[in-house]
Amino acid sequence: MGNICRSPAAEAIFRHRMAAVGISIEVDSAGTGGWHAGEAPDPRTQRVLGDHGIAPVGTARQVRPSDFDRFDLVVAMDRDNRDNLLAAGADPSRVRLLLEWHPERGGEDVPDPYHGGPDGFLHMYRLIDRACEALLAELVAGRGSRSGDAHSNPH
Repeated sequence: MGNICRSPAAEAIFRHRMAAVGISIEVDSAGTGGWHAGEAPDPRTQRVLGDHGIAPVGTARQVRPSDFDRFDLVVAMDRDNRDNLLAAGADPSRVRLLLEWHPERGGEDVPDPYHGGPDGFLHMYRLIDRACEALLAELVAGRGSRSGDAHSNPH
């Protein structure tokens, strides 16, 4: 929700995976809440990404209405954020849960690790990584969105 844990992890993982296959799709992350705007990703998110050779990216920001026009696909980490996005005016046909792409988790929420320890961040990383792998494969195949833009959202 605040764009410092799950969403920036998903953005960094997705960017890392894109670089590995040599493609570029516009990707950004944002939270449905603005209380962490301008902050770097949570140090625990930075640590788990670094442990996997991935550099963290960006600073936290809140979703803007223009994001709903800018991106063809808006990806939420959990149902609460999805509901917040829909209440803010996102087109329901373009809002999806990230774990819809996870081969074993089919549409579950990515648990928010913020109030836990390192194991929660590692679990978050593993879930996001598997889902990003499948999402990228789908986008590359041309089935994920109208023009290939993706938006990772939130926390």
